[in-house]
Amino acid sequence: MFKVIQRSLGPASLSLLTFKVYASPKKDSPHKTSVKVNELSLYSVPEGQSKYVEEPRTQLEESISHLRHYCKPYTSWCQETYSQTKPKMQSLVQWGLDSYEYLQNAPPGFFPRLGVIGFAGIVGLLLARGSKIKKLVYPPGFMGLAASLYYPQQAIVFVQVSGEKLYDWGLRGYIVVEDLWKENFQKPGNVKNSPGNK
Repeated sequence: MFKVIQRSLGPASLSLLTFKVYASPKKDSPHKTSVKVNELSLYSVPEGQSKYVEEPRTQLEESISHLRHYCKPYTSWCQETYSQTKPKMQSLVQWGLDSYEYLQNAPPGFFPRLGVIGFAGIVGLLLARGSKIKKLVYPPGFMGLAASLYYPQQAIVFVQVSGEKLYDWGLRGYIVVEDLWKENFQKPGNVKNSPGNK
């Protein structure tokens, strides 16, 4: 065992010694000049000019190109539709999240009022049997009447805004009918107003 330790200590002790090595050129070797950077092969520019040659397209590439040109109007239409509907969908999702948050933290007495308003709509639907116009008028009317009992201030604002909109629509309709009447029935060369038919 002593021999093994002695052999292993010898090379280890030599690695701790430091040596200085001085290199000197041989006296008989010829003196070389320094090499410039552009003379190195790593930085050399290849001689000759490269030319781009496009490979001919295969049958698969041709059919994919035709398919892309065929589908381009549809994809552009889908992109336009998506860009137009994205803000509306985001606002709808935000409205749903706000409604969910409101229903989670609803004020006291909200759900009983909502039940009475929904029951009034069902009563209106039952009373509107037989007529399609009644089915369109009675349920919203009964629900609006029940909602106005619980929320009178909001009902007054709603009636004012709705009244203004209805008046505006009626005025527009009157103007359109008046213009049509003037164009069709009050022309000088019209058959109904001509002097030969009197």
